[in-house]
Amino acid sequence: MQPDWIMGLIGGLLIGLAGAVLLLGNGKIMGASGIIGGLVDGSGRSDKWDRIVFLAGLFGAPIIVMQFVGTPETNATNNVAVLIAAGLLVGVGTRIANGCTSGHGVCGISRFSFRGIIATVFYILAGGLTIVFFRHLMGVI
Repeated sequence: MQPDWIMGLIGGLLIGLAGAVLLLGNGKIMGASGIIGGLVDGSGRSDKWDRIVFLAGLFGAPIIVMQFVGTPETNATNNVAVLIAAGLLVGVGTRIANGCTSGHGVCGISRFSFRGIIATVFYILAGGLTIVFFRHLMGVI
């Protein structure tokens, strides 16, 4: 098996484990956009430190792993404007869908949530159409 696939498998298992621990330990769904959104809009004041610790792990774990295995190669564009636009559109999309791929895709599908399954289908379709449009038709990315 290729090293990239092994790292993807390990990462997926760790994301699933984190979702299970948060659900079983705190009774909360692991949706990164909701966790960040609660800090930004102030609705998550009651469990602010839980959210901060979760986000520290979310950002800190890859930094620690990169010290041992190096920085992975990506196919991300070097066009900063495209990266900023993509980030903003993902943020808007997660607010419209009331969740992100970790909340709907990982936790929603594993709980057989109809809303999570439908949201994930639309995330994947939107991503595929975006690549077709911006890479193949417009040549932007």
